[in-house]
Amino acid sequence: MNLVSKKTGSFKSYDGTKIYYEVRGEGPPIIMAYGIGCLINHWQPQIKYFSQKYQTVVFDYRAHHNSEIPLDHSQISIDALARDLNALTDHLEIESASYWGHSFGAQVLLRAYDIRPDKFNNLIFVNGFASDPISGMFGNGLAGQAFNLIKSGFDIAPTTFSYLWKQVVNNPLSVHSSALLGGFNIQLTSLKDIEIYLKGVASMDLNAFLKLFDAMMKYDGRPVYDRVEVPALIVGGKKDAVTPQHYQQEMHHKIKKSEFMMVPFGSHCTQLDMPDLVNLRIDKFLAGIGYK
Repeated sequence: MNLVSKKTGSFKSYDGTKIYYEVRGEGPPIIMAYGIGCLINHWQPQIKYFSQKYQTVVFDYRAHHNSEIPLDHSQISIDALARDLNALTDHLEIESASYWGHSFGAQVLLRAYDIRPDKFNNLIFVNGFASDPISGMFGNGLAGQAFNLIKSGFDIAPTTFSYLWKQVVNNPLSVHSSALLGGFNIQLTSLKDIEIYLKGVASMDLNAFLKLFDAMMKYDGRPVYDRVEVPALIVGGKKDAVTPQHYQQEMHHKIKKSEFMMVPFGSHCTQLDMPDLVNLRIDKFLAGIGYK
């Protein structure tokens, strides 16, 4: 593969919050939205592959990594992230693009689509969901209970709980725990990728993370399915215990012009577990709809 240069930049969104982005390659634009608390690294195999013939755009959500935390914390919401995404395309003078969302990124894209459907040529969802994934996460209600416990602890002692949160997430055992819970396929995904993800989560402001996590649980983008008029590809992982396959099957059933692929050994990060397979399927989809 040819070496593709990276251009980085930032812009001020609708409320003045600085949003960081990276652009690589030339051609029809692809915009990638990652999961909550994730990093641009989660799209690395796709960036490397698709930048050879497309313009790939990745960015950090507000309150994530190289982007700012808004001064008004009420603007840490899915609606705000969707507005940032549409503002990013305006800033880059992109009229229409292929939009890809991993996990929570699907909610962001659905909300952005509802605001500006004219911006969307097609949609690709990887391990995505439109409504609260917590209720059935890991096949039980423990994830919801854990979230409420963390939120209550933070409300009582924010400084202490933020410190404890960083210690737990940065613990080496968390790498293997993340894999065992279905977040990654440890036999396929590099341990370095898992470590980078956990360090990214630990680096986030806990208050901002909890606000966005709460927004994720309350948002329901399922009504948008019936309004999606562009082609869509939906990818799921058979071993995904975080957002099981019925979330992706529902997407496929409700979105009129959708195609579906279930990856047999895919975890919640199928694009990292089996990047070559995912890349080839996306390539086929884009070629099939004439996006070139």
